[in-house]
Amino acid sequence: MKSNSPLRRAATVLAGALIGLGGAAVVTAPAGAHASAVSGKAVCDTATGTRTVTWTLTNDYPTDATVADLATTPTPAEQATEGNLVIPKSAHGRDGELTVTQQVTGDAREATISFRSIWSADGYVDEHNSARVDLAEPCAPAETPCVEAGEATFHHTFGVTDQGSTATVALDEGVKLCEGEPVTLVSYFSPTPQFSVPQYEFDHATGTITNEQRSVTLEVSVPDCHTQVDLFFGGEKDVISEITENGPRYGDRKLGGDSGPGARSKGPEGWFNGGEKGCQAPVVEPLPQCDGTIALNLSNNGEISRYAVAFTVSAAGFRKAVTIDAGKGETVTVPAGAGTVTVTAEGMADATYAWQRPEDCELPTVIVENDCETVAITVENPAGVTPVTANVTYGDESETMTVAAGKSEKVSFEASKATYAAIDFPGLDVEPIKATLERLECENGGGGGGKADEPTLPLTGPVAGSIAGGAALLLLIGGALFVVARRRKITFTA
Repeated sequence: MKSNSPLRRAATVLAGALIGLGGAAVVTAPAGAHASAVSGKAVCDTATGTRTVTWTLTNDYPTDATVADLATTPTPAEQATEGNLVIPKSAHGRDGELTVTQQVTGDAREATISFRSIWSADGYVDEHNSARVDLAEPCAPAETPCVEAGEATFHHTFGVTDQGSTATVALDEGVKLCEGEPVTLVSYFSPTPQFSVPQYEFDHATGTITNEQRSVTLEVSVPDCHTQVDLFFGGEKDVISEITENGPRYGDRKLGGDSGPGARSKGPEGWFNGGEKGCQAPVVEPLPQCDGTIALNLSNNGEISRYAVAFTVSAAGFRKAVTIDAGKGETVTVPAGAGTVTVTAEGMADATYAWQRPEDCELPTVIVENDCETVAITVENPAGVTPVTANVTYGDESETMTVAAGKSEKVSFEASKATYAAIDFPGLDVEPIKATLERLECENGGGGGGKADEPTLPLTGPVAGSIAGGAALLLLIGGALFVVARRRKITFTA
């Protein structure tokens, strides 16, 4: 028998409600267990001043969760390009974990992350996953301790050409200087292409290597002769202007050495000796003189002249050695008639000279005198010149004479019908002289009166006396003119 009492109906309703609530809890329980979380931690690398932020993503559900829409600031995560990221499932009572990192430099104040978690097994999505890490604490590279002068290490290049010398010196990586390190490149005149003294400074350049300017490039000119070039640790005050026998040296301060301060820089040997010619400037200027000697002006005063030069002058029966200091000169006179002169000196080709008469030398003078019996020719040679040879020709006759300087010589010929005399000087670059003689009336006492057509009588009386007196005066004058006319003197200059 069924009972439909109010109490039973109430009990039935209550039981149905309990069953319904229990079913709802079973359906929603899995959804309530899905959860992901994220936390971050930043670590500073003091060597580089870079922070590494590590994000840890967790999954508390027993199936894998896919990460979607991952975003990090201020820099992207290093794993952002690796495709789908998955947070492993939880197991054995521990949440699954995925690690994501990002590198942060500069003065960023925070780092952030956000993403979504998706469980593909049941399609559940966790939309709210985000976190931030405070970056307020400073992160800078640790201060590198500096090294004192003499302890720093370097590397360098060094080279010398005809155009000059160039060197570059650089501080090694990771080395910090407590103070600047000066380095200098210097070139010298040298007496030989090997090391020798004395040496004289030609050019130099100095630079200082600092933490801000970690390398310097130095350039200097080199002389066009024997030279030495040095690269050394030191500044302007350390440059040696003249390297002498017992004077200071750069020694082991030269870069590239095996020991000492210079060994702190790795590279080629920082020194050079060479050059193809001497640092002298020998010059010879020959000046032939009118007296036949040759004055040789020897000089050693060119731009590269730094050392004495030894000249040797030689000729027939003559030899002389002369040493000329730098910037000086001297004259050597070779006697007349010594023939070809040869001059030798280091730094120049042998030079030879032969005497030639200068164009401005005074020429000899020729004096020609003639009367009705004789033609006399005198050659006068000025003082301070070489002896002169004269060939004198008159008619069919010739005479040769040599006239010393400051002297005269005379040659005479019997007067003939020849109207001129020729004087030639074969040693002089002059035209022969043709001395024309004036014709003299030498026959019949020099008279030249004509013959009258008819004889005349002598005049008498006073008039005749006057005429006779006048005739006597004219006779005296005529006699004097006859004497003068019988002898002519003409002077010629060659």
